[in-house]
Amino acid sequence: MSTVGIKSYAYCLNHAPETGSWYGGTPYEARHSGKEQEYVEALPKHLQTYDQALHYAPNQTYIGGISYDDFEAAATPWTENPLPDDRAGRYGKFGELMPEDEFLGLISACDEFELVWLEKAFAEEVSAKLAKDPVITEAIVKRVVRPKNMQELSAIEDECKDRAALPLHFGGKVVGCIRSGHPTDACLTAHVLMENLAGKASGVLALLHLLKNSGLAPTDLDFVIECSEEGAGDVGQRAGNNFAKAIAEVVGCTNASGCDVRGFCAGPVNAMINAAAQVASGARKNIAVVAGGSIPKLYMNSRDHVKKGLRALEDCVGSFAVLLVPDDGTNPIMRLDVLGKHTVGAGGAPQAVTSALTFEPLQAAGLSFADVDRFAPELQNHEITEPAGAGNVPLANIKMIAALAVMKKAIEKADMMKFIKEHGTVGYAHTQGHIPAGVPFIGPACEAIRDGKMKRVMIIGKGSLFLARLTNLADGASFLIEAPAGTPAAAGAVSKEDVKALILEALSEIAGKLN
Repeated sequence: MSTVGIKSYAYCLNHAPETGSWYGGTPYEARHSGKEQEYVEALPKHLQTYDQALHYAPNQTYIGGISYDDFEAAATPWTENPLPDDRAGRYGKFGELMPEDEFLGLISACDEFELVWLEKAFAEEVSAKLAKDPVITEAIVKRVVRPKNMQELSAIEDECKDRAALPLHFGGKVVGCIRSGHPTDACLTAHVLMENLAGKASGVLALLHLLKNSGLAPTDLDFVIECSEEGAGDVGQRAGNNFAKAIAEVVGCTNASGCDVRGFCAGPVNAMINAAAQVASGARKNIAVVAGGSIPKLYMNSRDHVKKGLRALEDCVGSFAVLLVPDDGTNPIMRLDVLGKHTVGAGGAPQAVTSALTFEPLQAAGLSFADVDRFAPELQNHEITEPAGAGNVPLANIKMIAALAVMKKAIEKADMMKFIKEHGTVGYAHTQGHIPAGVPFIGPACEAIRDGKMKRVMIIGKGSLFLARLTNLADGASFLIEAPAGTPAAAGAVSKEDVKALILEALSEIAGKLN
């Protein structure tokens, strides 16, 4: 089998402006360097409220509050054109945008080692709020108010002062802390443990929504593959991980096992390929590909936003989950016979990367650039990246693909702008590294395919391996999503296997007539 079904998907955001202003990579380094006091003091004045985040079109697109078509038609700039109240709810078709206080409560619920202390009144308050969330289970709510995880504020302050704990803030006040896991191990400092627990908690929320959206019970899930950018371990093995099983445990997936796949921004696409291969081979039946978000990526570009007097938009921890199942002819399919890969010998030039991930797999399948309705690489929100000098990343990517299509004589040069408009995607994802890398569009692509509006979409993940100081190589992978065989949208989506079958059928008919 060279296809698997994409049964369901979930996308969630956890609003975390105060957590980000303290522990996002850029403000954290600035605060501790002591050299950017003006920026550190100005940042709180540029934070979005939860209500502003709810009314922000890219956020609603991510959680499925508005359709991708409506997003493309939305008035810009999005910061100056908030959505109306009837299109700005907490819950969307794909997931939700959780407030920061409830996110802190969920982080506490995901703690297994008494690392998270919440002030008693705060813990009780957020547990009551979490109980109203349709996907949060009673077992999770009860974990927020465990006696050993609730402390008096004085005890929390002493833990931060005397034992290297980090305070947690909400509403301008300290409401809890993350405790250190070891007196000397750099991998178990409070800061690292906070990042890991936040990644776990955001992954839990996405998986809960995935199960709700798919109608599966937690016990139906066979396997989980987690593909965030965090690395959890101790001094003996710094990234042994298994966020996957940790997430599955909280959600109650008692029949599932799991493992982690890492590849910087290319990780989610590689995880999808890994999961699809297992399903296609029959090794597993139901596999969830999950990724939690990254606290260090919060306010990564905020220094430039503050300088230019803009709202600091990087205030949400993003997560997603996708459910892969055997292809039964009813779900959009992921093809395993058309995979792009960035080889070691391909080089890091943008043209070489683009060719390896788009032209080469399409050519091998007998397809042209024009056969793909939409290309979805690096879906960063340009209102975040442009003020920081990084430009419009999705637009730059589709321009590169269009230029390659002209070079390969797939389209005329005069048709480039039309191709860019019709086949490109507008970015709406937070700068969470792995989160924007193609996977946000799996949901909208599948919705469009189910509605007969699209027949084929290419998901592209690209990574920056040089970040680990191990190699200067780039990385990347891609795959196609298509309509299931037999549906109107599948017309024209003819694979090599289909061609062979048609040829054999024709030869059989000819042989019959000759006899």
